[in-house]
Amino acid sequence: MKRDIINDLTAWKDSNHRKPLLLTGVRQCGKTHTLKEFGANYFKNVCYINFEAENKYSSIFDYDFDTTRIINEISLISGCKITEGETLLILDEIQETPRAITALKYFCENKPELHIACAGSLLGVALNHQNISFPVGKVNRMQMLPMSFREFVTALDQEQYFSLFAQWPVDREIPASFTKPLERLLKEYYLIGGMPEVVKQYADTKDYTIAAQIQDDILADYSDDFAKHAPTAEIEKIRLIWDSVPKQLAKDNNKFVFSHVKEGKRAHELEGALQWLKNAGLVYLVELVSNAEPPLAAYADATYFKVYAADIGLLSRRIGLSYKQLIEESDYSTTFKGAVTENYVHNELINLRRHPYFWRSGNSAELDFLFENDGEIIPIEVKSATNTQAKSYRLFCKKYNIKNGFKLSLKNIATNIVEGTSTTSLPLYLAWNIENYF
Repeated sequence: MKRDIINDLTAWKDSNHRKPLLLTGVRQCGKTHTLKEFGANYFKNVCYINFEAENKYSSIFDYDFDTTRIINEISLISGCKITEGETLLILDEIQETPRAITALKYFCENKPELHIACAGSLLGVALNHQNISFPVGKVNRMQMLPMSFREFVTALDQEQYFSLFAQWPVDREIPASFTKPLERLLKEYYLIGGMPEVVKQYADTKDYTIAAQIQDDILADYSDDFAKHAPTAEIEKIRLIWDSVPKQLAKDNNKFVFSHVKEGKRAHELEGALQWLKNAGLVYLVELVSNAEPPLAAYADATYFKVYAADIGLLSRRIGLSYKQLIEESDYSTTFKGAVTENYVHNELINLRRHPYFWRSGNSAELDFLFENDGEIIPIEVKSATNTQAKSYRLFCKKYNIKNGFKLSLKNIATNIVEGTSTTSLPLYLAWNIENYF
């Protein structure tokens, strides 16, 4: 399956300022498969070692950080010929050998022509919690995400829509012959999500039952990770927060409240557990800004935030949405529909490498997302259906004299002026192309 991150990996490969790469990302989002595929397509040969599966490689790093010796011994044990400029050396589950992470500093300094890419299931957690001498300034970092809606549709062999809508004009209504299949694909994505194994099985079989079974297995693996890799004192707290995320997203005021996780629990008791989930790539925190002026980071309130799930399909599975509820829209809870839609838009923005915040003015107005683009603030109002009436969006535009903004919904594409703001109504299934309409 085609992954957009291949473009970033290719740019890394060809960069004159390349350093060893640390690829992080939530478990089972496709890091290992993608690195192997990248190596097979862009290098003469690939040397793959897995520190978790084969602990014999760990001892190589115990003696010293002589990079020539390390390469020679890896080559001898693995049987791989490692040649600078021709070989991609993949160090998988590198968090199992902390000294290998430290060694990246010396590879950066002494073997700059050697392409080294490192990954790990919970590398983000390890880098933040283990006693690792991290090679600051000596590595490139890249985050891999679950498959976006665009990648999902491509996996289903429907990628013709992306060339069709790459430059679709805002003054031309999208015909029903396109809107209907795209809306259905979007609902399928809400249910299936972006975990590669789930997407592949669904693409091959179109069987929601099989996809759901794989999702259950992935969720069980995550639960096992809590017990295996989290500090003992944090395990139960992590489970409590993990279970609380879908429930709190579905509330009208979906600010994350620690006291709602479990009665009697306070923020200082649970903050470490939430941070663990964030470092594992399982959740994202979107902070409040009450003053929507650049730079937004300067006005962000780190104590007031929403929590979104990394994968929309796993979120839907945990909520318990069924094929009939989602595809046929029978008795589909509007509350959960709004939560799933909002989470989807957040994840699409993350895939575009945007850093979203949300805005609230007292208890009277709230804007779903806003982010910066070349010094301008871009507001986004999200609606799950075709009703795009948004008092908060109007108040926001009036207050901050915004130049451009968006309403994402199932309404057809159009543009109009709202309180002096050029506002593009963009169908949810075109969120991947939002930057084209700046």
